[in-house]
Amino acid sequence: MRYLGNKESILTEIEAVLSKNNLIDKRLTFFDAFCGSGSVSNYFKKHYDLIINDNLKWSVIYTRGRICASQCSFKKLGFDPFVFFNTNQETERGFIYKTYAPTETSRMYFTPENASRIDYFRKTIQEWWQKERISQDEYCYLLACLIESVSDVSNTAGVYGAFLKKWDSRATKKIIFSKVDSLMCTPKSLKMYNGKIEEIINEVDCDILYMDPPYTQNQYGTQYHLLETLILDDSPEVSKITGSRKTAQMRSDWSKEYKSNILFDSVLAKTKAKYVILSYNNDGFMSKDFIEAVMKRYGKPETYSCKKIAYKKYQNWKSNNQDEHYEYLFFVEMKEKNKIVYESPLNYIGSKAKIVTDIKSFIPADVDVFFDLFGGGFNVGVNANADKITYNDINHFVKEIVEALAKYEVYDFLLYSKKIIKQYGLKAADAEAYNNARAFYNSLPTEKKDPRFLFTLIMYGYQQQIRFNGKHEFNNPVGMRWLNDKVLEKMISFSRYCKEKQCIFMSENYLELEDKISANDFVYLDPPYQLTTGAYNDGKRGFDGWNAELENTLFEFAYRLNKKNIPFMLSYVAEHKGVVNKNLLNWVKENKYHIIELGDILGISGSRRKEVLVVNYEISK
Repeated sequence: MRYLGNKESILTEIEAVLSKNNLIDKRLTFFDAFCGSGSVSNYFKKHYDLIINDNLKWSVIYTRGRICASQCSFKKLGFDPFVFFNTNQETERGFIYKTYAPTETSRMYFTPENASRIDYFRKTIQEWWQKERISQDEYCYLLACLIESVSDVSNTAGVYGAFLKKWDSRATKKIIFSKVDSLMCTPKSLKMYNGKIEEIINEVDCDILYMDPPYTQNQYGTQYHLLETLILDDSPEVSKITGSRKTAQMRSDWSKEYKSNILFDSVLAKTKAKYVILSYNNDGFMSKDFIEAVMKRYGKPETYSCKKIAYKKYQNWKSNNQDEHYEYLFFVEMKEKNKIVYESPLNYIGSKAKIVTDIKSFIPADVDVFFDLFGGGFNVGVNANADKITYNDINHFVKEIVEALAKYEVYDFLLYSKKIIKQYGLKAADAEAYNNARAFYNSLPTEKKDPRFLFTLIMYGYQQQIRFNGKHEFNNPVGMRWLNDKVLEKMISFSRYCKEKQCIFMSENYLELEDKISANDFVYLDPPYQLTTGAYNDGKRGFDGWNAELENTLFEFAYRLNKKNIPFMLSYVAEHKGVVNKNLLNWVKENKYHIIELGDILGISGSRRKEVLVVNYEISK
């Protein structure tokens, strides 16, 4: 049958990717999450145990019918159903006849003769099934054959979103009950779902997740409404013009900008699969860069691959001047869940994004509340092995952005940013547009300064830095960056993961929180460094700076925590540009704390610093 996005032409390419990664004939379970017309599952039934799924019922039935064709002998029925259907002239004036032929309506999906035959086929198959004269596999197979037969005489341009106003020559031919195309081998095993992948992914046990989601705004539920009605056999209320059933339940968010990105992140975060392979198109909502960033977050970067396959796309007057079209095949081996690290979309000075894995390895388990007292971009806190996290940062602008990312649905956040970008015409290196937007933001009273507005400005600022003047006006100049796909990926994954934690957001002097910390909690300290200073904490931007006196105050605070048997970790710089922080080293020695050397860390400015972790508990490595 004719099907949008059919993968028939790239089956051998998919097989080559799996073979290259030594995944053929290993008694693995292959999950075809968007099975569509079943081309992929039918082809790979020779290699794998199969799980199929689609949001549309007809797709799942059609796919199962193709997969199970070789097992259908119709012994219980006692005769060949194809010979039976094609040698009689029985008709039934049912729902298809009355709704999709020019009989009681003007719709021209089928001729009246073919429509009445379709109703007869459908009714007879259902009766055989209800009287237990055919098995479930045989039932699905016959329904798949019915769909195939209907496709051969439909008066459409290939889909069922609308009918042709004149009879196509093939539509006037008498319908023949035809066998659906199937690879004639026995499937190893088969399990079937009929749901939205994002809603069932948690429960599907599989080794290989294959994804072929929609990539344009075309809604398959609208384009194939008639086939859904044919399979459900439920005589629904339909629209006046096209005769479509209500499609709300069949609508897919994969066909929407940003929502497809959000769903892709969620599915990869939650799947139990050990390997993921994705078919996608360069015309799709998700960019190649975004997909790569997601796959490398949840998968092992060294196993990632992307193969570009050129193909000829249907051309019309709207599309014949467009660029070349490609099908991409992405592959990655997944990480263990506890090895996944999330990154803040904020390019925060002193960020620990690159060393979070090292930091996590030294944090004890069984922590009640993780206190991130100098939270900044929240790279460490969000990755903490604790369900309850208290984030604190004295810079309330930063705190409000991080809190907004955790609070708002990321889709709504993105729509807000998109509105600001469009309103001011923001783009990389456009100083005039940027300055206009920045001036308006700074003119707002404090209570009306939306953190989402500030976040959007930051994305277009110099190195995406967070900088204010003494009046708390945002004063970072325009930069060469923008809200690009790599930032988008961080934003989506970070926002989702924050919502899965119990986070409290505060903007206080860290000393004010001492009484809230108990013995079963853990305190992480990442203050400004005595040997280095960022523009946001140099004491000249409306916030407290950092000096030797404040450093000693911090050391006294940590000492009090130690006296209460509260474990803490201090992330600090021991040496920078040849200068050693002797005060730090003496304090560690006097109190018999432990130093963990992290080596040279490259900062945003390009300079290297020797970072250390100071802990007051025994470490295992």
